[in-house]
Amino acid sequence: MPQLDPAPWLAILVFSWLVFLVVIPPKVMAHSFPNEPTSQSTEKLEADSWAWPWY
Repeated sequence: MPQLDPAPWLAILVFSWLVFLVVIPPKVMAHSFPNEPTSQSTEKLEADSWAWPWY
């Protein structure tokens, strides 16, 4: 039964982890976000309460 031979599966496992840990992170970190977050003002806005009758 060839599927019980661990040699090719171990090589596939090691190579896939090598790709995940070495190749993919620099590609992901190279992305830039076009809209950088800006700080919101700290002043508190006053909201009017609703004058709706609830029946």
